[in-house]
Amino acid sequence: MTISLVATTCGNATADESVPSDLIASAFRRHCVECHGDGDTIEGDVDLSDLNLSRLSNSPELVANLIDVLDLQEMPPNADQALDPESRQNLVTELKSILHTSVTTQDRFAATPIRRMNRFQYNNAVIDLFGLDCIVFTLPERMMRDHKNYFRPETGKMADLVNVGSRPLGKSQMIEPRLAGVAAFPQDLRAEHGYDNRGDHLSLSPLLMESFLKLGQSITQSPDFVASRVGIWQSFFAPPDNTDGVGNEVRRRLEPFLTKAFRRSVTPEQLERYASFVDARLARGASFTDAMKSVAAATIASPNFLYLYDKSSGEQPTGALDDFELASRLSFFLWGSLPDEQLLDLAGRGILKRPDVLDRQFDRMVNDRKLKRFCDSFPAQWLQLERIISSVPDEQRFPKFYFAKYRDSMHMMLEPLLLFETVLIENLPITQLIDSDFSYRSVTLEDAYGDLRSESPMTKGGGGAPTVLKFHRIPLADRRTGGVITNAAVMTMTSGPDRSHPITRGAWVATVIFNNPPDPPPADVPALGEKPADGEENLTLRERLSLHRQRSDCKGCHEQIDPLGFALENFDAIGQWRDQYENGRDVDMAGTLMRQHEFNDVVQFKDAILVEKDRFTRALAGHLLSFALARQLGPADQITLDEITGATIDDDYKIQTLLKMVIMSAPFQTKSTPANSPVAP
Repeated sequence: MTISLVATTCGNATADESVPSDLIASAFRRHCVECHGDGDTIEGDVDLSDLNLSRLSNSPELVANLIDVLDLQEMPPNADQALDPESRQNLVTELKSILHTSVTTQDRFAATPIRRMNRFQYNNAVIDLFGLDCIVFTLPERMMRDHKNYFRPETGKMADLVNVGSRPLGKSQMIEPRLAGVAAFPQDLRAEHGYDNRGDHLSLSPLLMESFLKLGQSITQSPDFVASRVGIWQSFFAPPDNTDGVGNEVRRRLEPFLTKAFRRSVTPEQLERYASFVDARLARGASFTDAMKSVAAATIASPNFLYLYDKSSGEQPTGALDDFELASRLSFFLWGSLPDEQLLDLAGRGILKRPDVLDRQFDRMVNDRKLKRFCDSFPAQWLQLERIISSVPDEQRFPKFYFAKYRDSMHMMLEPLLLFETVLIENLPITQLIDSDFSYRSVTLEDAYGDLRSESPMTKGGGGAPTVLKFHRIPLADRRTGGVITNAAVMTMTSGPDRSHPITRGAWVATVIFNNPPDPPPADVPALGEKPADGEENLTLRERLSLHRQRSDCKGCHEQIDPLGFALENFDAIGQWRDQYENGRDVDMAGTLMRQHEFNDVVQFKDAILVEKDRFTRALAGHLLSFALARQLGPADQITLDEITGATIDDDYKIQTLLKMVIMSAPFQTKSTPANSPVAP
């Protein structure tokens, strides 16, 4: 007898595990198995012809994928196989019930892998450990520089005028106070659809380990590593006034230093090992300061400093983080660095995990200026802004994009970053990221928008020196601009030298806004040429692409991303507005979002996304949770995303609520032992 899986998974009935529920079996049979089960070729290697309750319950990844493609209305792809809205919702609800039961039974999240610090985190950690008043080495991945300390989250308000710098400004922008003689190790690359802190991308080769040993020595031996630059100089490196009992003084100084460096209580054996190293150096005639520099160099080259890891949860597959692990995870998420003394003190007292304490610490941390490090890392990677560095519009077609030896992109890239920072500092709804009623622009950026200039007056000539750019907060009345989707940076970086790339733009929207990246195209599909082929000169770009994507294995992805990309087709290759192509044909950007929200212009497209703002909330929650955990999300995390999303919606979509719910979530506070894998002790 066939029975509802909802009842089965709730334990209210005994089901025949050889069959799925009536609803699922009927829906798959009528709408899915033609492509996913019948015939010699099973599309996507997903066979739905022989599903049973046992297989579904033991395949949470399959169930999670089915929920995604059904909920986003990507499947079934053909109109004649479409599900009616009620049936689709019932199917999604039943599959979610199965997923919830499945992940609850398995009782484990994907393991956050042991990993080394990336270059950005290492720089911050060394600064905080020594209390440096300069950076360790230049970080090109920091795309925006703060001049004159505009970033003040404790005020809850972003300044109306900010002075910033931009990475594309070249060497002059990279002249910052830093330690002389210290060379950075190679930049860590961003994972595909992920971030540069992903554990599975942060290996430590013997060659890199050797470079860390040399790096630690170069830092403490730098001519700039002196009392005037090192905040802990007097308390750690300066010789004690009383040379009697120097061994005890070394141990007294080392214990808090090693605790902060290693982010956990130091064992007596560890303390003695490092103290004995100093004793030996002193016995050989080294000065106290030099001996302490040597042990500091050894500390920042130690795996206990370089590696981020959770201790084994024992025989259980999962367990709660201890307080020190939670302090470290929290600090590296929001500050990209070591926990400070207050977090370590609370962890040492065993009370950091208390919800009321953790809640207060979150509020403290988001009001600390070290939050700038989160803004220097997450939003640029989430928005994939590194792509604008290599954007080179054709100089003959877009001559105004270039000025002196610079490009407009150096101004463009700062606009979405300043928007994100403002939403975060002022705790605005995340819907402002889709359709903001304000922005930050320089005079140069205003000119770059052409017909989309705002009506706000600015001081002419107020663009600032080449290394310092002045950006003004301006109101936006024209909804064609505003938000992260339609700004000039995204429009430029998703275009080629000669024309816009709607497929690239659609893939960007799917990935960034809906956290639903499309599969890569087949390797044997040639790219559409920048310029029309012979006989295609009078076609619109949509018509040219329709000829290009006739292959059946391309159809599914194109139906997903084409409407998203063509919705932005009124923006040319440098983000300026156009109603017609150069051949005189009108731009056709009309489409339907998720097969249900029709739009005829970009404002209606934004309205359609705002109707689906709950999906955007869940997508952004997924990006943030993945960044916080330094891993790809798994099926068990999907239930958590629903909970984070619901709490954020209930608080009017406030961004700080979204962040707080991430750190309050079960995956954030849980550690898992990888199956058949060693775990750090």
